[in-house]
Amino acid sequence: MKHNMRSDTGLVEVVGPTTKFTFNPKEGIDNPVMVITDGADIASSPSPRLCVLKREEDESYGFNLRVEKGRQGHIVRNVVPGGVADRGGLRDGDRLLEINNRYTDDLPHSEVARMIKVSGHQMCLLVLDGEEYEKAVSRGQDIRGLTRDDKSFQPPRLCHITRDPASGLGISFTPLEGVKGQFSVSPVAGGAAEKAGVRKGDRLVWMDGAVVSDLTFSALTRMMKKCGNYITILVIDTESEKYYTQKRMPILPTMAVPYNLPYRARKLHLDSGPKGYGFLLRLEKVTSGRTYHVLREVDKGSPAEKAGMKDGELLLEVNGESVESLSHEEIVERVKQSGQQVTLTAISPLGLDFYTKLGLSPVLFYEGDAAAEKEKQSNVPASANSPQSPRNEMDALRKPRLYSLEKGPFGFGINLGCFPKGPGAVITQVTLGGPGQNAGLVVGDVVIEVNGQNVEEKYLEDVSLLMKKGGRSLSLLVMDGASHKKIKEAEAPSTDVTETEEEDDSYELTIL
Repeated sequence: MKHNMRSDTGLVEVVGPTTKFTFNPKEGIDNPVMVITDGADIASSPSPRLCVLKREEDESYGFNLRVEKGRQGHIVRNVVPGGVADRGGLRDGDRLLEINNRYTDDLPHSEVARMIKVSGHQMCLLVLDGEEYEKAVSRGQDIRGLTRDDKSFQPPRLCHITRDPASGLGISFTPLEGVKGQFSVSPVAGGAAEKAGVRKGDRLVWMDGAVVSDLTFSALTRMMKKCGNYITILVIDTESEKYYTQKRMPILPTMAVPYNLPYRARKLHLDSGPKGYGFLLRLEKVTSGRTYHVLREVDKGSPAEKAGMKDGELLLEVNGESVESLSHEEIVERVKQSGQQVTLTAISPLGLDFYTKLGLSPVLFYEGDAAAEKEKQSNVPASANSPQSPRNEMDALRKPRLYSLEKGPFGFGINLGCFPKGPGAVITQVTLGGPGQNAGLVVGDVVIEVNGQNVEEKYLEDVSLLMKKGGRSLSLLVMDGASHKKIKEAEAPSTDVTETEEEDDSYELTIL
């Protein structure tokens, strides 16, 4: 089967007015000449706005998100008067910088639209006024740097706990004295909860889809008694909770790192064979009465079987486009438009039921995605390993990182771009679900070595050639782009180069 992925523009909303400051040298500073700034006056620094969006069932957020020719960024348009976005303060022309604490300015539009769709009824946006954004871009300012000022917090954790026959769930909750709807978490050392990622002193945010701030301790106790052998909770450490509270940000499952989840959606990459893909797509009604597109009759030895397709799985996406609102004929057409390759997202019926009961999108977490890799690295008992501080995490990002990739059906899943008028290569795109993303590569990483050979002084074509020589395996040593730039600036004398002129000469290569 085949398809062509097109993502609908999402509808979203924002919060909080922007306060503008105009510098007056007659007030507060007698001699403005003595004021030293780094490149630009503090008064002109762009001020992103934090926007919390919450809609009701069957209500849209009330705006469009667009990419426009001749303009940079994901642009807010068509804000519906009186709608969710309008009431929240979202303005025409705003640029979207983050969704649920994930930076979006360098992501493909289709991926940003997908992030909006999986957020459900509530999400947190960081936006920048369109005029301020364009001025910042024209000055060559680091847009991403505007979002990193005070992020001294850890993401929440979505933990699925399976009852141990001997010790039970291994967790208890204590209400905070004098504070309604807030509970401290205590996992049993070495017990089921601790193994599932819960740490001593965590705050409980959410349990099996219910926000606990709305619950009394007796109601929480009743929920625990009814949960049976499994429970899924959202927790966060106390310091991070303080940050979210100060910023008036909701703590959402869409922001979380998953731990021990029993089901994940799977990406299936298929290359068409002489007899097609080797499976059937059927429209079937399940016991709940709802109708789904079901993957059936997977031929032995077919491209579908080689991709890992299982009979009875439910189809969620074709090339990243949700099939929820598509007819059977429209899905078939999408697959046909895809040519000789197609990527399907599927999940088991039990998996869909799991996410539906929690009120979450089944494509929120993928099997083998970057979040799962982070979970794998972090999933150790709290008593054995305390969480890494935000400062240490940032220090780790600033150091070179070595990754090993195996070529998939669509290559290594990364695009490379060159530095303007100079040697070197930088990652400009990371394909969702591809080997690059699964390994941990991110947009903006600068390539230091390819298969053990330094490439910092090589041009893009030579870097690409080295990658191809490695065959189906690739070893990359990379560094965070901002850190690499600072190192190079420290090593070399200052130059008088205009960034806006250089960028016109840049281009990209897709590593297949």
